[in-house]
Amino acid sequence: MFEYAQPLGSLIDELRKIPGIGSKTAQRIAFYLLALPQEEADRLAEAIRDAKRKIFYCSICNNITHVNPCQICSDSNRSDDQLCIVEEPFNISSIERTGIYHGRYHVLLGTLSPLKGVGPDELRLDKLIQRIEKGRFAEIILATNPTVEGEATALYLLRVLKKFGIRMTRLAMGLPVGSDIDFADQVTIKKALEGRTELKE
Repeated sequence: MFEYAQPLGSLIDELRKIPGIGSKTAQRIAFYLLALPQEEADRLAEAIRDAKRKIFYCSICNNITHVNPCQICSDSNRSDDQLCIVEEPFNISSIERTGIYHGRYHVLLGTLSPLKGVGPDELRLDKLIQRIEKGRFAEIILATNPTVEGEATALYLLRVLKKFGIRMTRLAMGLPVGSDIDFADQVTIKKALEGRTELKE
């Protein structure tokens, strides 16, 4: 069986660990990287190291940031009436690109997934609950993905947060079921935001 030289084989193995990257794609990326001039390869390696060293989670909303609090939390022009709860930091950029939401965010950093050992305790909701207690939110938007895990998480949050008596809405199902918000186009996300509905148990 053919095997690549050890350093190249190791590179391909590491690239295959990236979600969505299969063996063939990992090989193509590895050969592309090998063909780069040394300075470009060094810049790429340094950019990865720099991001790992300087990026962390915002102490308020869990968004990824290089300053604390993050730019969205420190923006005084944003509305304090709405709080949009998303699964992962990259979901924020998808919603921001629509240009119609100007409230605050909270990132769960995951979803309920019993099969993966992720229960309510792993979601670390204490920060979210404290935020809602201290805030003056008039609406909480549950923008979890329309997947089994996303739906289960939205239902759980509805039960936990309904005691605050705040209007709770869910993104309209203009989003395709079983996919991630990050893969939806701007028009679909915009329609989903505009058509959100109030949640009732």
